[in-house]
Amino acid sequence: MPRVARIKSNSKIYHIMIRGINRQNIFHDKEDDEKFIAILAKYHQKSAYEIYAYCLMGNHVHLLTKEGSEALSRTMKKIGTSYVFWYNWQYNRKGHLFQERYKSEPVEDDAYFLTVLRYIHQNPLKAGLSKDIASYKWSSYHKYLSQSRIVNTEYALHLFHSEKSQAIERFKQFNHESNNDRCLELPKEGKTLSDKAIKKLVYQKFHTELAILANNDTAKQDKVLKYLKGLERCSLRQISRVTGISVYKILKV
Repeated sequence: MPRVARIKSNSKIYHIMIRGINRQNIFHDKEDDEKFIAILAKYHQKSAYEIYAYCLMGNHVHLLTKEGSEALSRTMKKIGTSYVFWYNWQYNRKGHLFQERYKSEPVEDDAYFLTVLRYIHQNPLKAGLSKDIASYKWSSYHKYLSQSRIVNTEYALHLFHSEKSQAIERFKQFNHESNNDRCLELPKEGKTLSDKAIKKLVYQKFHTELAILANNDTAKQDKVLKYLKGLERCSLRQISRVTGISVYKILKV
């Protein structure tokens, strides 16, 4: 059967999963994990792609990434080929290592971006590999608490708060929350509402100007934000932009 074409992301951000053939382990000890991360870093520099999150899980890998100076499929082929070459040399083997093509899904809005981010960081916890996400070494969670050369932490942290120390605290809280996150699902489709249309809808329904919503009482803020979150063609980042309220606070309402 012919391959199904990948769904392109308008944001160029994707959630990617790479699995070992027949679900066999592709990481056996810390040297394997370190090598894979080193390869991610190598092509981060060469292909100028962004990494927002990663987690190495024994027989598979999760990545949250943005296409760089070349097609993401080309970048992923380079990463995969480099690791397989090293792995086969390291373990004196031949042949394929990964199960078919990598799986991918587009990440088009901030709500789903944060969902995928948390899903990736909680993978070891939900799989029983760790008692908590902070004690698992082979994910990008720790990169958000310190300096990182390959993980773009600023993009996600800015969604929580404009001040970094508060953003980190909210990031930690969000990533430790219990949830029923499900990923590799397709986002909603449809033309995005304009800022002007959103402002008009809110004024008609609540007789409130969005420019002053951040100064309103909490109860009114919550009503308006819940309404905006219910609009299928309105992203969290857009709501944040027109209201001046952080994505994290909007997400919590």
